[in-house]
Amino acid sequence: MYLKGMLAAIAAVVFSVLLVPAGTVNAQEFTLRLSHPLPPVAAPHRFFLAPWAEKIQELSGGRIKIEIIPANGLGGGSATLIDKVIDGTLDLAWTLPAYTPGRFPKSETFELPGLFAGPVATNQALWEFYNDEMIEEFDDVKVLLLHTHAGQAIMSTKPIRSAADLRGMPIRTPGNTGTLWLQAAGANPVQAPVPAIPELLSRHTVEAVMLPFEIAPAFKVHELTSYITTFPNDGRIHTAVFLLAMNKDSYASLPADLKKIIDDNSGGNLSVEAGEIWVGVEGPGREMARNDGDEFIELSPSAVAEFEAIGEKAVAAWIAGNSGKFDAAGMVEKAKRLLAKYAN
Repeated sequence: MYLKGMLAAIAAVVFSVLLVPAGTVNAQEFTLRLSHPLPPVAAPHRFFLAPWAEKIQELSGGRIKIEIIPANGLGGGSATLIDKVIDGTLDLAWTLPAYTPGRFPKSETFELPGLFAGPVATNQALWEFYNDEMIEEFDDVKVLLLHTHAGQAIMSTKPIRSAADLRGMPIRTPGNTGTLWLQAAGANPVQAPVPAIPELLSRHTVEAVMLPFEIAPAFKVHELTSYITTFPNDGRIHTAVFLLAMNKDSYASLPADLKKIIDDNSGGNLSVEAGEIWVGVEGPGREMARNDGDEFIELSPSAVAEFEAIGEKAVAAWIAGNSGKFDAAGMVEKAKRLLAKYAN
């Protein structure tokens, strides 16, 4: 009798489990791994990625947990992050498309000199541009966000006050658009990810780097350089495009309500917030450089004209280099229209 009772109880439990509504499987937890190239002290980690991950966890009631792996913690370098997302080694990555040269050429449109209206307006224009022109270019991943930083200043060991000062100078740039600009200026471009900057400067492989203020403190660039050159009113030469990407299968594995949380906190819904964050994090880096005694050089009107002419040559070279792949000139004109739309 006791055995029969035990069997009956077990059968009842099994039957009750089978009757649980399908929707309750949504209570399961998902741990997603996100990696990026920067140390955890860097502003993008502290003020953007970590708070975003915490927000997703909070909104999901703890059902989504995002484990952040900073500083390319899985190895392989910055250029491998996008492939780690594609093959499922990572669920998420934040990186620069420019770290894989030639792979995402349309994303370079908003990195061209003259095609930047500050992070907020540029992010909005870039997201609309992505949906119109670049979805196929990023077809291997789910794009959660494309955004920019506050623009490249030139941080150098020697003063740069005119175009003549750039000639022959080895200068670090993150990607192809900066390379084109430096080539047009007669400089020697050294294309490298941001973690390589301290060694490049320490070994005198470069004499200057193209960089925004927000990332400089994490790599002590203010201690390795002495001069900072910008356009008047803190204008910048050009910007860089960043990508927050998710593995397609990782996204597909989420139940509908958790997908909605991801969707509601990405794309156009995140563009303005990301832009505002990047505006806000420039100040501390700027002050750190000022307190370290770096000289801030604001280009004269004649030097601005020289730099703008260099920018026009770089844009023309980019159009010529991509004209056989897509309507590069049309991309530039569309980017200008979108920037005007959101800057007003």
